Amino acid sequence: MSLSSSSYPQRPSSQVKRKSVSTVSGHASQSRSRRVAPKVTRRKARSKKSASSRLRLWTATAKGRMRMLGIRLSVLALVGLVCWMFYYYVANRYSSKWQAIYGSEIYPDGYSIHGIDVSHHQGDIDWEKASRAEVGGEPISFVIIKATEGVSHIDENFNENFYQTRQYDLVRGAYHYFKPNLSAQEQAKFFLKQVHLEEGDLPPVLDIEERGDLNVKQLQKSALTWLKVVEKQYNVPPIIYTNYKFKVDYLNTPEFDRYPYWIAHYYVRNLTYKGKWRFWQHTDCGVIDGIKGKVDLNIYNGSMYELKQLCIE
Repeated sequence: MSLSSSSYPQRPSSQVKRKSVSTVSGHASQSRSRRVAPKVTRRKARSKKSASSRLRLWTATAKGRMRMLGIRLSVLALVGLVCWMFYYYVANRYSSKWQAIYGSEIYPDGYSIHGIDVSHHQGDIDWEKASRAEVGGEPISFVIIKATEGVSHIDENFNENFYQTRQYDLVRGAYHYFKPNLSAQEQAKFFLKQVHLEEGDLPPVLDIEERGDLNVKQLQKSALTWLKVVEKQYNVPPIIYTNYKFKVDYLNTPEFDRYPYWIAHYYVRNLTYKGKWRFWQHTDCGVIDGIKGKVDLNIYNGSMYELKQLCIE
C-alpha cells in the first residue's frame, strides 16, 4: 500500500532551519579551524626562513666590508711605499744613494788617496785604462784583490789581477773571505799557500762579514787565530775588513784594536764609526774606466807616504 507524503510526521520548519544553520555553522567553524592552523604554521616557517636569510645577508655584507677594508689598506700601503721610494730615490736628489746609482757620486771630503777593490765580479779588467782612471779628480792609488775564500776556493781572476796591478805600479793587496764555520787555522794556511805578498804590498786582509753558527766569543777566537797565523808569516799586523755594524757588534774588544781597520759603510757623507780606521769603503756603485759595471770605491785615511809606510817591508 502506498503512503502519501502527508502520512509522515512533519518537523517544524524552524527546527530544520536551525539544524541546517547549525550544521552549516559547524562546517564553517571546522573549515575556519582547518584554515587557521596552517596559517600559524606557515608564519613560523616564514619566521625561521626570514631569520636565516637575514643572517646570510648580514654575513655576506660583513665579508664584503672586510674585503673592501683589506683592499683599502693594501692600496694605502702601496701608495705609502711608492711615496717613500719616490722620495728616497727621486725627490731627495742629493742623497748619496741616488747619486751613486746614477753615477754622480759625491766623494768624501778631505781625502786624496783613492782606491778600488776587485774580484771576478768585475770580469776582465783593462788595467791600462784603470791605472789611469781618476776618482773625484784624484788618481787610483791602490787596489785590493780578492784571493781566497774558505779552505779551497781561489778567485778565478786573482792571479791575473794581482800580476797586472804590479805591472802598472799600483799599490796592491790581497784579501781572504773568512768562513766562520770552517777551521781558521786551515783557512790561514790556505791563504798563505796561494798568496805570495812582496815588499811594497799592503798587509794581508781578513774579510770577515758573517758569524755563522758561532757565538761571539767563538767568532772572536777564530778570527784571532787567522790573524796570528798570517801575522807570524809576514811579520806585519793584517788588515781587518768588515762593515760598520759587524765591527761594533762582534769585534769591539781590545784584542782587535792593534789591527788596521777597513770599514765598509755606504751612501753616507761621513763615516760615523768613532774608532781608529785606515780604509773606508764608501760605495759599491763606483764607475771607472777599464772596468765594466760597478766597482767598490775606497779612501785611505792618511797621506800617500803613510800608505806606503803601512806596506810590507
